[in-house]
Amino acid sequence: MKQEVTTLVIDAENAVVGRLASYTAKQLLLGKEIAIVNTEKAIITGSPEKIRDKYLRLRRAGGATIKGPFFPSNPERILKRIIKGMLPMRKGRGKPVLHKVKCYTGIPAEFKESKLIKSNISEPRLKSLTLKQLSQKLKK
Repeated sequence: MKQEVTTLVIDAENAVVGRLASYTAKQLLLGKEIAIVNTEKAIITGSPEKIRDKYLRLRRAGGATIKGPFFPSNPERILKRIIKGMLPMRKGRGKPVLHKVKCYTGIPAEFKESKLIKSNISEPRLKSLTLKQLSQKLKK
């Protein structure tokens, strides 16, 4: 008997990126497929200047050579890169499950009727930066 694989749909609006990434990594290792919607509304807590400087430093370090590593500037790619950092890539368990997560800006039509898993944070924090704001600062 084969188990039917259902996709967990997670709404990233006002979700803290680190907590979202660790929950997603855990679910991926348990064998679930995950779709994360509204990735541009996920937040990184901390001082916006320090967050921007950290990601600009990461981009400069990777962009200096042709061989990489390259750091993305789109919100959905940034989130997927953070999730990749939570997976055990060197032990061999992380690579096969990374393709089971899909990140989307907004809510695609195929997930409009799905039940969304939402973050329990009701209001955005004062010292935070959304992935959309971070993306715009990286592209300047």
